[in-house]
Amino acid sequence: MTTETRKLPTGFGRLWTAQTVSSLGDGVTHAALPLLALALTRDPMALAVVTAAGTLPWLLFGVLGGALVDRWDRRRTMWITDTARAVLLAIPAAAAALDVLSIPLLATVAFLLGLGGLFFDTAATAYLPDLLGRDPALLESANSRMRGSQTAASGFAGPPLGSALLAIGRAVPLLADAVSFALSALLVRSLPVTPRPIPQVRESLLRQARAGAAYVFRDRLLLGLALRPAVGNVAFLAVETVLALFAHDRLGIATFGFGLLLTAEATGGLLGAAVASLLGRRLGTGTALTCTAAIEGLAVLGLAAAPNPYVAGLALAVCGAGMGATMVLGPSLRQAIVPAHLMGRVASTSRMLAMCAAPFGAFLGGWLATTYDIRTPLYAAAGLLLAMTAVTASMTSNRRVDAALRDAAPTMGSGHQTLEEPVREDAPELL
Repeated sequence: MTTETRKLPTGFGRLWTAQTVSSLGDGVTHAALPLLALALTRDPMALAVVTAAGTLPWLLFGVLGGALVDRWDRRRTMWITDTARAVLLAIPAAAAALDVLSIPLLATVAFLLGLGGLFFDTAATAYLPDLLGRDPALLESANSRMRGSQTAASGFAGPPLGSALLAIGRAVPLLADAVSFALSALLVRSLPVTPRPIPQVRESLLRQARAGAAYVFRDRLLLGLALRPAVGNVAFLAVETVLALFAHDRLGIATFGFGLLLTAEATGGLLGAAVASLLGRRLGTGTALTCTAAIEGLAVLGLAAAPNPYVAGLALAVCGAGMGATMVLGPSLRQAIVPAHLMGRVASTSRMLAMCAAPFGAFLGGWLATTYDIRTPLYAAAGLLLAMTAVTASMTSNRRVDAALRDAAPTMGSGHQTLEEPVREDAPELL
């Protein structure tokens, strides 16, 4: 059967539904958390603490988390993690209902939710290519659908819903997210079990983690795919940290309007995810990734200079389109070329680089806004994104992408490898 006529398996539908439901809850919280923090303080640095806390688990446990996921059953890891996150959200919901909510509590909850996200996202990234036999076209199709529905749920529907629920009560959006995690856990638990790659020689967790990290750092294509979101997160977190304050003070946007502003970004993301495959076929995956990077930088520049909410919404929509296409093309390529037994570690290493960069972006945004002006973090973010485009263009070129796919072709659909990838003598010592 040719790739073009193959259909996605039934199990994918359940995974897709689970992530869509969870993403709707994430969108509710994404709008509610900064507004909850803004109700407690007007200090940009305090807001930065809450934003950065959710990314710290990747800095502390990212590579080791990937090594653990490669040892554990990936389906079980996902449903247990979502169950724990559902229980966790009951704590800030109760604090909000009792009017004892605080910035330290919000930061702690953001940290623990981020830790759960580390294990769930890594396990899901590793589980999907196992489910689809590592077929590049199926992976791109699956990631396009998942990214589109996640964007629609977390960005299009979730933020306005979060703003509306917040108007009912401060605990309501948090409880809604808890319910979404619980439903996701039930769906994930019903997914088919896939075989887990088992190494013939049991190595230490530290050595396994180092093998996965070294695999990324010695491959220019994988390193380029990892650097792209790392630099991007510095820029996007600088923007996100001050976006609520920027929208309120400079654009005159109220609480409900802020949710609509986030929805504009999500609308663009939905379009970008839908056309990602077309861009990849027409331009080549490497060239398409370079184009989307440039679009993101120019869009944030437009946001920084926006004189009114309409221009700001358009700029965020364009930026979202670039991000949506990137988040389909990049992960699909990585899942197609990385061996199954290293997928968890490679995914977590790449995500760790991106997430470790995020706190710097959050604090950079807070510092620039405090020291200079509320628009300064936006201009700085645009400059970083455009510089990143120039740096990574050659690392993720069409030539490198085609060569990597040719090298991976013999192992696609052939099952799981069982030997640990040895660390080459010239690989960097990371741990």
